[in-house]
Amino acid sequence: MNEGISVRSVSRAAALAAAEVALSRFLSVNTFNMKIGFGFVPIVLCAVMLGPVWAAAVYALSDFLGAVLFPIGPYFPGFTLTAALSGLAFGFFLYRREVRIFPHVIGAVFTSCVVLGLGLNTLWIALLYEKAIWAIIPGRLLQCVILISAQTALIPLICRVSERLKGAA
Repeated sequence: MNEGISVRSVSRAAALAAAEVALSRFLSVNTFNMKIGFGFVPIVLCAVMLGPVWAAAVYALSDFLGAVLFPIGPYFPGFTLTAALSGLAFGFFLYRREVRIFPHVIGAVFTSCVVLGLGLNTLWIALLYEKAIWAIIPGRLLQCVILISAQTALIPLICRVSERLKGAA
């Protein structure tokens, strides 16, 4: 189901992990309860090109490395788990598929943004900062709306780019 381990897949995964760290740590808006940026772009590329297992591993590794090398707050492994699950979701909906807005893009975006981002990450933030979930939901909803819009618009483009990259390889 996934591309095997090869020098090409490992080097692609490493480059995409580095791109995710750069995009999410330096080119995004980060607060204690909200992150808005384009860190999902390399993960979607990884999911489309290499599959769900690679995307999960790359997202988890880049989350861990970003948290250790460029901390925004304390490291919490729940966020790394959520990142891995998001990578799996992107891979499940987008790998080796003729990508359509519905069900593929909407499924990936809904799972990543609503179930994992708004749901699971909000729980982690509430636990980590000892805040009531209802106190942090408004900011998290704003993040969710922005990311749903950006991801729904960009994922089909990313899929087209990855097809061209595959053809050039």
